[in-house]
Amino acid sequence: MMRYKASELQKLVCQKFGTDFYGCDLGLKVGVSKNVRNGFLPIHGMRIEPHGDTCGWYIWAGDYSDDPDFFVPLHGLHLVEWAPVVLPYLGLPPKWRFLTDGKYEDVWMDSELK
Repeated sequence: MMRYKASELQKLVCQKFGTDFYGCDLGLKVGVSKNVRNGFLPIHGMRIEPHGDTCGWYIWAGDYSDDPDFFVPLHGLHLVEWAPVVLPYLGLPPKWRFLTDGKYEDVWMDSELK
């Protein structure tokens, strides 16, 4: 399995928002909505504790849905092609969220995430 080397940009994002860097192995899976690949903005991300073959990230564009088919599993490496705008945020630890359109960003800790 390929190991993802943490970028300095991810560390800077963590520093900017006052949290520890928590690496993200892009060889693991993320949950992603299909519309992310189509360039739909803004993009939301939330991270829960990694488990098994997942890195804990769920990433979606537009409105969130409870539909069981809303998220599809995707190896994190594909985010380079699907949504490179999210890459700087992937070093955020579990219980953190982000919202970005590439220019605007909002990043916060959500204590209700598990």
